[in-house]
Amino acid sequence: MTPDRDDRPYAAEFVLGLLDAEARAAAEHRLATDPAFAREVAAWQKHFAAFDDTAEPVVPSDDLWRRIEAGMAAAAPAAAPVSPPGLLHRLWSSLGALRIAALSATTAAFALAIVTAVTVRHAQEVAARKPVYVAILIDDATRQAGAVVNAFADGRVEMIPLVDMAVPTGRSLQVWTLWNREIGPRSVGLLDRARATSLDLERLPTTAADQLFEITLEPSGGSPTGRPTGPILYKGTTARTL
Repeated sequence: MTPDRDDRPYAAEFVLGLLDAEARAAAEHRLATDPAFAREVAAWQKHFAAFDDTAEPVVPSDDLWRRIEAGMAAAAPAAAPVSPPGLLHRLWSSLGALRIAALSATTAAFALAIVTAVTVRHAQEVAARKPVYVAILIDDATRQAGAVVNAFADGRVEMIPLVDMAVPTGRSLQVWTLWNREIGPRSVGLLDRARATSLDLERLPTTAADQLFEITLEPSGGSPTGRPTGPILYKGTTARTL
């Protein structure tokens, strides 16, 4: 992984020691110069420390290791020709190597599980940032797009203006949505100028396809009737993106 990717999995891999030499050197440089990255690293160190605190050390008895050695010696062919021990034989004959191999396998499995969890979480975070429904709000007269409404899977809805909408003194921009003509439009946002804003749909049904959104010009403080009274500046309906 390189430093230009998302810092969370990058910092996690740094803490777990999974980076190659070049990426690790870059991470160490960022650790010394980038406070935000240093905080990510510290957070992961604290997170992984919790696993260490819950692990109970298990130390095999010397008798167990002696029995392993004896079993390995008994399994060797009695008439085998004497030759310089190979690397594999030396490794298997080394109690230290057995301990290291067991520890390495456990550590690798744990690291793989953590990195997999981080990767899955990162993918979920990326997916959560993509809207499920999008509405392009258009001026009927000029056919010019004036704003975009994005609705996300977690219920968040935002409006992003594409043009600078002129708001006369004493007037406000009001955002409405209509999902059922019998119920009528509901106000979901009030602005004194064109700007990106979160829309309030918490008490309304979940945003769905073909749901109308529109922006009207109303008196300062919003429509006095609870329904659109001013001219419709931009409107459009939602379409599913996935």
